[in-house]
Parts: sequence; structure tokens; C-alpha cells
Amino acid sequence: MDAVITYVNGADPKWQEQYAAYSGQEPSKRFRDWGMLPLQIACIRKNLPFIEKIFLVVALPSQVPAGLPEDVEVVLHKDIIPAKFLPTFNSTAIEMFLHRIPGLDSQFIYINDDCIPVLPCAETDFFVGDKIVKGFSKHLFSFGQYKKHCRNSDRLARKASRKLWSPLYLRPQHTVTPMFKEACEEVWHKVPEKIEASITPVRENWNVNQNLFQDYLFLKGRVINNRLSNKHISLAGTTPWALSKYLANPDRKWVCINDVRLPEALVKVYRKAIQKAFATEEQ
Repeated sequence: MDAVITYVNGADPKWQEQYAAYSGQEPSKRFRDWGMLPLQIACIRKNLPFIEKIFLVVALPSQVPAGLPEDVEVVLHKDIIPAKFLPTFNSTAIEMFLHRIPGLDSQFIYINDDCIPVLPCAETDFFVGDKIVKGFSKHLFSFGQYKKHCRNSDRLARKASRKLWSPLYLRPQHTVTPMFKEACEEVWHKVPEKIEASITPVRENWNVNQNLFQDYLFLKGRVINNRLSNKHISLAGTTPWALSKYLANPDRKWVCINDVRLPEALVKVYRKAIQKAFATEEQ
């Protein structure tokens, strides 16, 4: 199986110019680069030795970080996303096209650049036969944009799989995502107009996200509903010392570090804490 990482460096002047032209705003914390990509790639190689190829998906050549390992294959948005949808600054739009990466294995793991495998994993943590392993829950209310995206994805997955509408919507566990390329292609074949209508350059409430493909597998009976071993850490609820301590001695296989609004000086403190934790681990 392969791994796909989506990455953006919000400090890139060329990217900022495009973003400002389309949004009329300055980049938010969502696009902040924490410098974790080298750590993430090293941890994937160490803790997921069964991964064959690592693909890094970026908007522009200027987004490729210096010192990127030679065995990581760079994929530009234009390589997989039709020109009519470019440029895009919307992760939900990018997620609709990841399965089109040339040379991608039929089984792949989609990883956001804030998720790091900190303990050894097994192939069966993600795939068992023709099923993915992922925790799913059901919800009624959809307050906030992310939950609206989850609800929209559930509705469209039901249409694609010809399942009845439900007042409850599926919400997959918020962590790394195992995917089947052929399942993504199936969904596109069944509801292409609906998917295209949901794609926007920046996030809107009517978008669908990667959950579309996961929900489709769930509704088709191709999910083992077990939660992946994951620790979600919001920087709003921790300290640099506590974060560094956990990363140096984790009890979950994956950690997802969620960014929040922070002064740049404090960002540097957290960044040093993360670097220190992984330096300690390697000794």
C-alpha cells in the first residue's frame, strides 16, 4: 500500500498571491507550516515499513520543502485536478482527486500533514481483505462547517450506494484514512455531477469531504468499525512541556496535533517542543 500526504506552506509568497486573489483574505492558521513534514515522513518509514511509496500533494513547485527525501514523489494539483477547478485552497476539493495520482496503489492511506505515526503499526490496522478499518459514529446535529461537510458526505454516499435517507449521518473517526482507489472511482462514476457541484476554491458549507468515500464503503458493508489508535491533541488544551512529554512516550499509534490561533512567538515554542520530543525518541 501507499501513503498520500497533503501539504501546504502558507508562508510561500507565490501561494499567498494566489490565495489572496481568490479569497481576498490572509491565510488562516489552517495553512500554517509547523515544520513537521520531515518528522512525519521519517516516522512513516520507521513505523509503517509496509508502505511502498509516499506521495506528497502540493499546489505549486514552490511548495516543495527543501531537503525532501528523494524517495518521496511530488504530485502537483494540476497533475490530478482538472484545470476548471484550479487553483484551489480547499482541502475538501483536493480530497476528491487523490485517487487519480499516477502510479498509486489500489490500497492507500491518506494522511494530513498534522498526523504522525508515533508507534509501530501493522497493515491490518488499516485494511483487512476488501474492508477498511476505521471507527464510525452516527450524529443528528451538524453545527459548524466541518460537521456540515460530514452530513453532506453522508447524504451523497447514500445516493451513490442507493441507500435510504436517514436523519442521522455517519462521521468517521478524525484521523488517517485508509482508502481503496477503485471505491473512489465507483463513487465518481455514480454521482459525478453532484461531486463536481460541491467543489469550490475555498471552503463552503455545501462541500463534501473525504468522508464521502469512507461512508460509501460503510454503507456497502466494507468497513470494520474499530477505532484506530489515535491521540488528538489541541494546542488550545496543552502546554509545550506536556506535548513534548507525550510525544516522547506515547500510548497511541498516531497523534494528530490540531493548530489553534497562537502568537508566532508561542508557535516557535511549540515547534521546538515537538522537535525536542522526536530528537529524544531517536537517541
